[in-house]
Amino acid sequence: MFEIKGFTPRLYQQTILNTTIKNNTLVCLPTGRGKTKIALLATIHRLNNFPNSKVVFLTPTKPLAAQIAEEFKENSTIEKVNLFTGETKPEEREKIFKESDVIISTPQGMSNDIINGKIDLRNISMIVFDECHRASGEYDYVWIAKQYQRLGSYPRIVGLSASPGSDLEKITEVCKNLFIEDIEVRTDEDPDLKPYIYETKVDYLEIELPKDFKEARDFLLKGFKTKLHLLKQLNATDTVNIETKTQLLFAQKELQKRLSTGERDLALWQAISVIAEAMKIQYCIELLETQGIGATYGYMKKLNKEAETTKVKATKNLVIDENFKAAYFKVTNLFETGEEHPKIGKLIELVTKEIERCQKILIFNNYRDSASKLKEELNKINGVKCELFVGQAKKNGTGLTQKAQIKLLEDYKAGKFNVLIGTSVGEEGIDIPAVDLIVFYEPVPSAIRTVQRRGRTGRQEKGRVIVLVTKGTRDEAYRWTAFHKEKRMHLILKDLKNKLMLSKPKEVTLSNFSSKIKIYADSREKASGVMKYLVENNVDVKMQNLEVGDFQLSADVIVERKEIKDFVDSIIDKRLLDQVKDMKQNFEKPLIIIEGDDDLYSVRNIHANAIRGMLAWITIDMKIPVIHTRDYRDTAEMLITIAKREQGDSPGNFSIRGEKNC
Repeated sequence: MFEIKGFTPRLYQQTILNTTIKNNTLVCLPTGRGKTKIALLATIHRLNNFPNSKVVFLTPTKPLAAQIAEEFKENSTIEKVNLFTGETKPEEREKIFKESDVIISTPQGMSNDIINGKIDLRNISMIVFDECHRASGEYDYVWIAKQYQRLGSYPRIVGLSASPGSDLEKITEVCKNLFIEDIEVRTDEDPDLKPYIYETKVDYLEIELPKDFKEARDFLLKGFKTKLHLLKQLNATDTVNIETKTQLLFAQKELQKRLSTGERDLALWQAISVIAEAMKIQYCIELLETQGIGATYGYMKKLNKEAETTKVKATKNLVIDENFKAAYFKVTNLFETGEEHPKIGKLIELVTKEIERCQKILIFNNYRDSASKLKEELNKINGVKCELFVGQAKKNGTGLTQKAQIKLLEDYKAGKFNVLIGTSVGEEGIDIPAVDLIVFYEPVPSAIRTVQRRGRTGRQEKGRVIVLVTKGTRDEAYRWTAFHKEKRMHLILKDLKNKLMLSKPKEVTLSNFSSKIKIYADSREKASGVMKYLVENNVDVKMQNLEVGDFQLSADVIVERKEIKDFVDSIIDKRLLDQVKDMKQNFEKPLIIIEGDDDLYSVRNIHANAIRGMLAWITIDMKIPVIHTRDYRDTAEMLITIAKREQGDSPGNFSIRGEKNC
């Protein structure tokens, strides 16, 4: 029998555990209130009640996975807790899975293991979905939950999140995708949680935007309004009262829809370019208002440099816009005279004052370039040793591998430095105990991100949060947006808990695995929706490094799948010529599938006759059929239909081809 060790469950944790025992449950607690401990209690219950079964704990990132694995080992008698990473070879993962009681993994790796048949979902007694607000759209959580609910012998799902969303549609989608049957939600004001809570005081420091900054912003705002009026003249929008990036993206999407239906009005192309200009101006305004001159100057200078060589009209047109030029002139003068946003001075003053009584300070900043500047300035303060915690993607040398992220957090906990500046990668679930002070360099307009940032303090003693707000800017708008979204989130969750009775999913009878058709798929296709759809429809998918094509459906049939943009790109870079010749030379029945509903002739700047010529050569000269599909589902259904015809009464009775013929 497995047991807990090293901690005593709190009353609310025991209450929530009782719900997870009975139903698939969404657990919504503020950050730092012990969601992982509840998952651990549920894990022990499932393993003890379903001997020889396994529990899978999914979490978005490797640093999070490493922390959770350590917590499971420290706080339970479960010894066979193993961490799955992308570095582990597939054959080793299969062996580790068989030997484990608990597997901690990222969803991407788990999806690949399910597709490859390396993991038997029938023997998993529970899956925990950490940061489960991600369970929407095409994120791997959605597909994994669906497969588990379909194939698991005794499925149980627990979703964990501090903030699953701020609107009914979003939260309902998460519940539906994870087959949630009950919701347990608590706030720090709830009576069973309140006794365990240390007060977190939130202060807002208002900062005045300097006159010179306002003058530069006024030029940008004037330019932005000019673009909006032009969009209305081009019939791209029906209003000039557009303020957010979301509104611009929606307008852009609507224009692209019109293009995809074959509409060829030159005004459409012009409007798309103008929207791109407007978004660039909007980004400049945000940098100027919330970050500072250095970040704004760097971005505007980059646009001017790009305009010298790029063929992108939006960039070229923007840098010659009179308002943009005037703003750039003002920003350049401010940069050259060493002027900076007063936030930087306020932050330096704040950290200088607080470092004497704070062991650890955590600063959140949205932008890597600004974060790097802040690190440089803060390290000049006596007694401050500051490091930067950012994501993996390299940008100006500030990227960190996941291994480096884990090491950095360990050093921070050990006190090797006392100030940490984090971008959004530090918001989600990262365990940073005993943070005395958190500073938001800017508010964020998201309830999810605000709750997660704030929850990094107040875990073991009273916590403090200071938010820097520039008056009369989007900082103020974002502050109140987040506030109202958070309030709305709690109301929706409690309403769903009381009113929404989600029916328990029906029992699913397992299919007869012996009659599966088999499809060999190139390993480069593993991230595509096609692969997941095939597995979902009981196809025996074998991932291999195929020498020719993307999918082999029989000894004779090979399929090259190309999304529309990739098809046109492969004409330009001449890849398609070699691919077609290889298919023709090595298989009796080659086939090309072009997937997508975009306009084939407008996705790239290439003459339509070049595309028609290639299609004519493939179909007439090479005698290879070309099939058009709407999306990945349509492609997968076509592959299944052809595979069934080819494999007939002996499904799966063929082998992958060896090396291609020369």
